[in-house]
Amino acid sequence: MRINKRLILFIGIGLASLLGARGQSLPSTRLDLFSGVELNYRNIHHNNRIYDLLINLTPGIKWYLKDDWTVALQGYIPIYNQYGDHYKRVRLNMAVLSKEISGYNQYLKFSGGLFSNERYGLDVKWMFPVTSWLALDAQLGLTGFCSMAVGWESSQMKRVTGWLGTKVYLEKYNTEFRLRGGRYIYEDWGVTGECMRHFKHCTVGLYAQYSDKGKENGGFKIIMMIPPYTRKTKKVNFRPASHFRLTNNFQADPYMIRTYNTDPEENEREGYFNREKLSWGSNRMEPDFKEGGMP
Repeated sequence: MRINKRLILFIGIGLASLLGARGQSLPSTRLDLFSGVELNYRNIHHNNRIYDLLINLTPGIKWYLKDDWTVALQGYIPIYNQYGDHYKRVRLNMAVLSKEISGYNQYLKFSGGLFSNERYGLDVKWMFPVTSWLALDAQLGLTGFCSMAVGWESSQMKRVTGWLGTKVYLEKYNTEFRLRGGRYIYEDWGVTGECMRHFKHCTVGLYAQYSDKGKENGGFKIIMMIPPYTRKTKKVNFRPASHFRLTNNFQADPYMIRTYNTDPEENEREGYFNREKLSWGSNRMEPDFKEGGMP
């Protein structure tokens, strides 16, 4: 596997920053060990079977470090597989080093490593809250293919992807509208519009998409935050995954407007950035998880 020099440089800078903090007091250092379950299904209507199912156990680790650095790992352990040999192995799904930066009402998150959807490389996310109800955001990535499903397969880090979007949040109704467009993993150009209603511990959304290759698509999504909602905060914490999500596509095209995550618990409800620093959108609601007991 040929590792790109840019990725090595990013990880090297991150490790140097972390090692430079050795010997200092690290009050913000915390290690979370968590696990969830991923349910995948596809409509086949073949041999008297309506759906193929794939169920994975998804254990993960998040190491929160000083100065807004985070190390995140996630694995896949197949429990039930009707998707074929490509999905039958225990494997690493994500291994990411991330750094958040904020200032002058700008929020940035830089990430490098192995991302979801079998991509590796570098990624940057940006958000600019223009007002209390309007925000701009964007993402830019330079990635390659990397899979551990059947051996070790990879490609060079040459694929450029990205999108630019805007968000409108109606706080009185806890309702959010999003519109974004850009270039995606399989080199299609597309646009997505979403409407999401945030409830206590749950978000429900509808979306519509158009791609120059996949054409029209739409569906719904449900994001449910997983209890317990009161948690003790220690140096090492054991907990369930933060959320469970269900996404339904009217058109089951796996290559249309496809992107990747840089955090194993990334979701539209919580966003990409630390809610303690970014008070916008659903972050203005009462937090889903509260500290209980002595840290």
